[in-house]
Amino acid sequence: MSALYHPVKIGNVELKGNLFLAPVAGYSDCAFRSVCVENGACFTYTEMVSAEALVRNNTKTEILMKRACNEKAYAVQIFGGESSVMSEATEIVRNKTGCEVIDINCGCPVPKIVKTGAGSALTRDPERLYEIADAVVKAAKGIPVTVKIRSGWEVTKLTWKEAAAAAIDAGVSAITIHPRTKTQGYEGHSDWNIMKELVDFVNGRIPVFGSGDLFRPEDARSMLEQTGVDGVMFARGAMGNPFIFKDATSLLTTGSYESVPAEIRIKTGFAELERLAAETTEEHACLEMRKRFSAYSKGIQNGAALRAKIVHAATIQDYKDIFAGQI
Repeated sequence: MSALYHPVKIGNVELKGNLFLAPVAGYSDCAFRSVCVENGACFTYTEMVSAEALVRNNTKTEILMKRACNEKAYAVQIFGGESSVMSEATEIVRNKTGCEVIDINCGCPVPKIVKTGAGSALTRDPERLYEIADAVVKAAKGIPVTVKIRSGWEVTKLTWKEAAAAAIDAGVSAITIHPRTKTQGYEGHSDWNIMKELVDFVNGRIPVFGSGDLFRPEDARSMLEQTGVDGVMFARGAMGNPFIFKDATSLLTTGSYESVPAEIRIKTGFAELERLAAETTEEHACLEMRKRFSAYSKGIQNGAALRAKIVHAATIQDYKDIFAGQI
């Protein structure tokens, strides 16, 4: 079992293990990433950052790229549909963040992203994917570049193999696949058979990471066993449950894990709230933490009653009042 949990190299970046936090739009800020690192995430990705916004010097975009207080290594994910803009954005990321890896989003299915030629549009357009990846690799000047792709546009048009070949030809250092199509969005099930086929196709040239339907530690074990990926990337499964990294590490190395007590879940939520407030404002943090505390409270006693109050919380004191007696 211990062989399933192991170190990974992304280019010249050495990581202690192979359990990662995926880039999650609207969630993977530095406050959330920090609690994931505390609970065993071996590597973390920022939420996707607009290359266009970076080039236009949007200060809000720079906040998305900030390194968390305890991140020894992290990746900034960027998206865009034009190689020249992506190249310029890469230089900005390199100069302003000191991140260890730059990731290219080639998988986001959201229409406003796709219509610009970014996200999933790149998975179905290997030539443009190559142009963009080549431009980013050159602009990165030695910082490893990775890509995250989908299986294709629709079930009848699977282009993951062509997309992967283009990325490898451009010199990327790792590929992550979420084996759903663009039209699937986040519905249905991800096809882990495609993930295994990608591993066979890449054949050890660079690491392959898997994402999709990882909600329990057991899912991570199954993905590693069934597909042969080098690492797994938790997304929705980590929301309100940064402990999934610790639990998965325990399962992979010892064969078992113990559930986290409700008190620890809530304390972790407060740590995230306070860090987010320090990074932004109390108002923003409290609004943002409504959905996150709702996730933290799942499975604990009186959770439904707590969530009915959480959705109205507007200050840190409101949260303290709601959870009085819980911690």
